[in-house]
Amino acid sequence: MADFSLTMAGARNGTMVRLGLAVALMLLALDQLTKWMALDLLDLAAQPIAVTPFFNLVMVWNKGVSFGMLDSLGTLAPWLLSALALAVVIALLVWLRRSEHAMMAIGLGLVIGGALGNVIDRLRYGAVVDFLDFHLAGYHWPAFNVADAGICVGAGLIVVDGLLAPRRQYT
Repeated sequence: MADFSLTMAGARNGTMVRLGLAVALMLLALDQLTKWMALDLLDLAAQPIAVTPFFNLVMVWNKGVSFGMLDSLGTLAPWLLSALALAVVIALLVWLRRSEHAMMAIGLGLVIGGALGNVIDRLRYGAVVDFLDFHLAGYHWPAFNVADAGICVGAGLIVVDGLLAPRRQYT
């Protein structure tokens, strides 16, 4: 006879995997939709669009990683960075299979979806499409996209979940 606690843990892990994959798929779809809009519906290459006094829509092709780092890798960059991102996604999928809490599953899903969104850009265009530009008093945060935002929020959720884990042991 199967141990009921093991059966419940397996069911919970399956639920967390489905949650994480659903979040990843939703972020990936939103990311690709917004990039399509930025590329095909708006003429951002000709001129940025001022949306508010602190937010513009711009066109930036990021050939590197965060903030344009490693953009000097040349024509190999999209392939090397995509391979690295896919390796990270595989590791995160293994982690997702082991997750037991919704916050962790959502965080992992956001990072997975964001990484895949940027991989699609690298393989399709040779660079990542960045178009969100926040600024204040003439200082601009590096342009980013929905995938990047998902990765940052997801990483934050993973950290918060890790900080809450010791408390969960005693409740």
